[in-house]
Amino acid sequence: MTLTSADYGALWLTFKVASLTTLILLFISTPLAWWLATTRSKWKPFCSALIAVPLVLPPIVLGFYLLVLMGPEGPVGKVTTALGFGTLPFTFAGLVVASCIYSLPFVVQPLQNAFESIGRRPLEVAATLRASRLDSFFSVVVPMAKSGFLTGGILGFAHTVGEFGVVLMIGGNIPDKTRLVSVQLYNHVEALDYAQAHSLAAILLAFSFLVLLLMYTVIKTPARIRV
Repeated sequence: MTLTSADYGALWLTFKVASLTTLILLFISTPLAWWLATTRSKWKPFCSALIAVPLVLPPIVLGFYLLVLMGPEGPVGKVTTALGFGTLPFTFAGLVVASCIYSLPFVVQPLQNAFESIGRRPLEVAATLRASRLDSFFSVVVPMAKSGFLTGGILGFAHTVGEFGVVLMIGGNIPDKTRLVSVQLYNHVEALDYAQAHSLAAILLAFSFLVLLLMYTVIKTPARIRV
């Protein structure tokens, strides 16, 4: 198995995007999942459906609408331009933003499942000991929901690594800037360079298997993904 310098560059860029996306998603998804797990708001079904849209929407469609929103004529693009950041499409930042939206349900739902499985009793006990809500969350909820955090982090990272349609629409195919491993694999196939394509495909296949193996060994009961 031989890899070119472009292959290594795509792998490294994919690792950076997936790592940053996972960290951001864990930060964003924790309060969001906690709200979904505890709220009785009439808006809960709407929010749950909105978060789950990337599970059923074709990635190329999601990428198209993100491109329109973040483009120079889109509302997001106008705001980022006015703030001096320029437009997000075809940039590393744009890839991270798109990846966060695309992988959001893969982090929120495992966390929500973990929070819901805890129940109210541990928090009621913590309240009798005069623990604040914030203290109860970090000292009681977070340790008890450890499997949800691990599952969400692993799934978020793995799902970001496997992106294609969204990253192609938002990032394009710029070497060492926006060309991720899935796009590099597509380039090899398009050029009929099947030997190089096999090398990258084998790496992604092995990665996918190791992710599942980790989930079913280290994490005994991985959280469900619901649509």
